Amino acid sequence: MKTTTLTPAFTPSLSGSDPEQKRQQLLDYFQTTWQTYEQLFTCLTQDNAWTTKAIPLRHPLIFYYAHTATFFINKLMAGGYMTERIDERMEAMMAIGVDEMSWDDLNDDHYHWPTPEAVQHYRDRVRETVIDVIAHIPLTLPIGWDDPAWAILMGIEHERIHLETSSVLIRQLPINWVTASSAWTICPHGERIRQHVPKNTLLHQDGGQLILGKRDDYYGWDNEYGRQTCNIAPFSASKMLVSQAEFYEFVQEGGYQNSQWWDDEGWGWKTYTNADKPTFWVGDIAHPEQLKLRVLAEEIPLPWDWPVEVNQLEASAFCRWKSAKTGRSIQLPSEGEWAWLREQVTGDHPDWQIPIGNINLQGWASSCPVDYFKQGEFFDIVGNVWQWTTTPINGYPGFNVHPLYDDFSTPTFDGKHNLIKGGSWISTGNEALKASRYAFRRHFFQHAGFRYVESVHQETMINNPYETDTMVAQYLDFQYGERLFSVENYAKALVEKVIPLCRSTTHALDLGCATGRASFELSRYFDQVTGIDYSARFIDVALQLMTGEGFRYALPTEGELVDYRQIRLTDIGITAEQWQKVNFQQGDACNLKMTHGEYDLIFASNLIDRLREPTRFLNSLSSLLKSGGVLMLSSPYTWLEEYTPKENWLGGIRENGEAVTTYQALQRLLRENFEEIQSPEDVPFVIRETARKHQYTLAQASYWRRK
Repeated sequence: MKTTTLTPAFTPSLSGSDPEQKRQQLLDYFQTTWQTYEQLFTCLTQDNAWTTKAIPLRHPLIFYYAHTATFFINKLMAGGYMTERIDERMEAMMAIGVDEMSWDDLNDDHYHWPTPEAVQHYRDRVRETVIDVIAHIPLTLPIGWDDPAWAILMGIEHERIHLETSSVLIRQLPINWVTASSAWTICPHGERIRQHVPKNTLLHQDGGQLILGKRDDYYGWDNEYGRQTCNIAPFSASKMLVSQAEFYEFVQEGGYQNSQWWDDEGWGWKTYTNADKPTFWVGDIAHPEQLKLRVLAEEIPLPWDWPVEVNQLEASAFCRWKSAKTGRSIQLPSEGEWAWLREQVTGDHPDWQIPIGNINLQGWASSCPVDYFKQGEFFDIVGNVWQWTTTPINGYPGFNVHPLYDDFSTPTFDGKHNLIKGGSWISTGNEALKASRYAFRRHFFQHAGFRYVESVHQETMINNPYETDTMVAQYLDFQYGERLFSVENYAKALVEKVIPLCRSTTHALDLGCATGRASFELSRYFDQVTGIDYSARFIDVALQLMTGEGFRYALPTEGELVDYRQIRLTDIGITAEQWQKVNFQQGDACNLKMTHGEYDLIFASNLIDRLREPTRFLNSLSSLLKSGGVLMLSSPYTWLEEYTPKENWLGGIRENGEAVTTYQALQRLLRENFEEIQSPEDVPFVIRETARKHQYTLAQASYWRRK
């Protein structure tokens, strides 16, 4: 096997016994990465190749050549590991603008790009700076998230990502703007004609349970951490990746002209782009033997036994066509199904001194035949090309963003970016690891193909899972967020105070339940809980939590910066058995339509001073409670005319010149049907507005028993 002449680099482990040896490993890894990245750009032979967009949806390559260097400086500055910039203009201009856009986005931005010589000069200065930082940073083992060495690894792995994405853009430049390099040797080709490519087959898998989430000893991106249990139903998977020859059958039968094989997103993309074949095929599909394949910097006769490279929309359309043709439930694998296959491959790329696949630049600078690298029963579970899945990327339970790169993953948690797995021939470093998780918009191209499965799995699609509505996010954090300033969770504290007063725990009513925390806390004790809130938005959040899925929200920290949070009921110790007792409804507390004498407890927290007619509300409660049932009212008594007309305020007013408090009004309104169980008490709560601004409030809780 002839390989590239580039030196493969193996991701260093985070642990070890000798910090100075680890420092040398970091330096070697940085130097190799830096040199390989610069070697890639030697394929560009004209100025146009640097400054013209290869595709409209991304910056030209001059941006990416500078971007990876500015990333090092920007992260080292953000972490406090440097105090002076090298070039402020460069580090601002080349910092952002990387994420791909929708296929129909218009991008008319114009930039005055620096020359390649100016960027090279900047890169040389950055290289020397980073080498100096590596030489002098404090280094303890194992390397952790908060260590300066983590920031160095972040910069290295970030450049390795752009090694791959830049190589894709080079493939999309005009062929006369690039030149083949002896350092990037492609696989020998042209030995098989289309009809002789081996036929793909499906191999049965029994399925079972597996745990997803990073557990190795290498650098990882934030979305890889956490823990998710997957129950994999029996399925069958294609023995090989889909070859050019196998995909040509779909093209030959009019797959790009028949809308029935495409979903709305896919057909919209196909129509907009006028695609009639895979983007890297060159020539007329009516003459298949004359077709060529665009590789990194060459056009070669189409190797029919190499994997086809398509976007997720094309791969999905092929699967629908294949499903109809075979009468089997053919689709792309889920992340869990791919992970099940990956369990058949032992180890990770740092273990593979002899390559087991076309990956980590240990094979060729191109794809290779789909039946070349056998891994267990299958071929190319790892390497050759990335493999599209049906799964939109999402964080595992326990997901947290890294403070130095808080927007690495979260912008892709939008239901529009699907996971690719397995790595390609140029996937190196973190990308080549078992735990790696990368995702792209479904219309985008990488060195990505696919294998298909026969499966009953139905993917759960998500959309915009980070709640940015200020009120909803604030209530979520108030009800489910971390303990602040040693103040106990308000809803939990109130429930624990009222439970000893309840004589029966059959049915509780939580009025003004908001996002549901008190309702869920009550489910620990009651057989049935009904939560009612006027806001459909709040109820929607509570209902989503009841699916067992996590709910994500963004909290302002400072200016336009935000923190990303996630809540699951299991995080607060609420089990499925408990939350299934809860029924949420949208309703008006001043116009309740309930069964007479149904409840053992009415729980109304921070509600009465937000009602238009609080007296009407209080007068309706006695009919809802069983005899001996408990009413709990809590409020800071913050009467505001935007919620309650002043004539309807219960307290904070003067009657006949005398001051009337809300508590006095409650005693007067409730004494006919209720007796007060105990004296009222103050219960504190804290609401976070920003990272450094919080509201500290005392609510008064009062407890009443139905006569």
